[in-house]
Amino acid sequence: MIENTSKKLGWINGKWGIFKDLKVPINDRGLNFADGIFETIVILNGVPQLLNEHLNRWEKSASILEMNPPPSKEWLISLIEDGINRSKLNNVNGVIRINWTRGESKQRGIDISKTNRHSFWLEIDSYQLNFESISTIISQTERRNSFSRLSCCKTFSYNQGIQARIEATNAGFNDALLLNNRGEICCATTANILVKRENNWFTPPSNSGCLPGIMRQRGIDLNIIKEALIEATPKDNDEWFLINSLSCRPINKINNKELKTSTNPAEFWLSLLKI
Repeated sequence: MIENTSKKLGWINGKWGIFKDLKVPINDRGLNFADGIFETIVILNGVPQLLNEHLNRWEKSASILEMNPPPSKEWLISLIEDGINRSKLNNVNGVIRINWTRGESKQRGIDISKTNRHSFWLEIDSYQLNFESISTIISQTERRNSFSRLSCCKTFSYNQGIQARIEATNAGFNDALLLNNRGEICCATTANILVKRENNWFTPPSNSGCLPGIMRQRGIDLNIIKEALIEATPKDNDEWFLINSLSCRPINKINNKELKTSTNPAEFWLSLLKI
């Protein structure tokens, strides 16, 4: 058993250890084909936020992608509590990532073996939330596929987001907004889009191909955020935000259009966590 430590911790194959000391087999399908799903859960003052919602989405994603059911909620909650204690995150902020893949490949190629044993590992670390403003472009090279079931699952593959982020960085912006295959505003590279318009909050609909983000859905469930088609060109007095489980970032610029940022993003983000 390892001692409590402030270093990045992980769990795999029944053991806790430091990130750099833990190994994933090089023939794991998560590594070879991005054939895996994950959840990122924020810890505030030692408490995992919206844990049940994250685990529900994780289980739903596994079902949609015809993976085996992931570890049970009861077992995971106990493991997460142990990780928080070992990482000394009881009274501070942090982040947990849980991973589920189809396990080690039994043969070459993408065909799935019925005997594959799925793989699970967990990562836990300290983290500071991000509420800084951000500049964006609308990607001209990448589009989300609203028809793909992959779009509604949090999979290992972030290659499209990476390419769109590179495109934005090369153009002198911080991030990119993505259209879908119908040319509608969908989401950003790693976050959902929110628009505050005349004191109403809107987000692109689920059938746009956006990831069903936990914070996005939280706002919908609380009747704070409504789904709506959003034009690619912001209206005057719009406020746009990128939101996910670790951040809420006001957008100060989309392409060449400057946007106002008067709403307190931290206050709004935290308000979604309150019952």
